[in-house]
Order: sequence, then C-alpha cells, then structure tokens
Amino acid sequence: MQIEVFANGFLVWGDRRIRCALGRSGVTLDKREGDGATPAGRFPVRTVLYRPDRLACPATSLPVCALEATDGWCDDPADPAYNRPVRRPFAAPHERLWRNDGLYDLIGVLGHNDDPPVAGRGSAIFLHVATPDYAPTEGCVALALGDLLAILATWKPDAMLRINPLAG
Repeated sequence: MQIEVFANGFLVWGDRRIRCALGRSGVTLDKREGDGATPAGRFPVRTVLYRPDRLACPATSLPVCALEATDGWCDDPADPAYNRPVRRPFAAPHERLWRNDGLYDLIGVLGHNDDPPVAGRGSAIFLHVATPDYAPTEGCVALALGDLLAILATWKPDAMLRINPLAG
C-alpha cells in the first residue's frame, strides 16, 4: 500500500486523504539538523514506540517497544550516538521521548538518515501525534492519534512512507 505525504499537509492512504502537520520550514530535499523541515523521500517505519501508561500496545506488524521515562534520542551531530535512541540522563543534546504533552504517546520511527547516520543530516524524524490544531513540527509528520493508530495497524514491514515536496 502506498502512503504519501504532500507538502500542503495531507497524507493519502489508500482512498483516504488525512490532514497532517509537517515541519515549520516545509518539506526539503536537503535536510539539515535543526532546520525545522520535513525531509522529502521514501522512508520505512523502523519501529513503533508508545507510552504504556497512556496507551495499550498498538496493533501493528512492525516491531513495538514500550517507552520508559528515561528514553531519549540523540540530536547532537558531534556525538557518536547521533540519530540513535539513548538513555537519560545523557550528556549530549537529545530529545526527551517521555513527554507531558502527549505528542510522543505513539511514535513511528522513520528510517531517515539512519543507515548509517550522517552527522548534521537530520535526526529524530518521526510519525507522531499532532497537536489539536495541527501546529507545525520540528521536521516530523504528525497525525491525529486515531489516524496514526489506524495507519500503523495496516502497515506492512516492507511499506514505505513517501514524503513529497509538492502539494497534493
């Protein structure tokens, strides 16, 4: 099944067109760390992370892991753990995955700049929960929780998410 995200903030999944939030700087072909843009390209979902104190284990054929309060994601291009999960406390700059705002209650980790990570080419590009008003992200793709759960339930391990720099 083709799943495609368009630069105007819509995801097309089968015959459905779903609103989504993208990076505050739009969609780019030249992703850089901290630019606030969503990278264009085709990406697998490597794994699914979820907050077990807020959600049941999501139904999906992808690998699933329950988050813990000490989970983080390194976003320091100078650190050997760049664009990798880390345990907090962690000395280098990193993103907290256990958040109070609910945006990371469910995360699909996109296979962007991870095989191997190239310093400065972007980290922590996720599918995650959108704010109620679909406010821009720091570079991720964000969906309503129900839409994200439904998509992950049908996701096949070999499926790819295409992020298109054009409007759809």
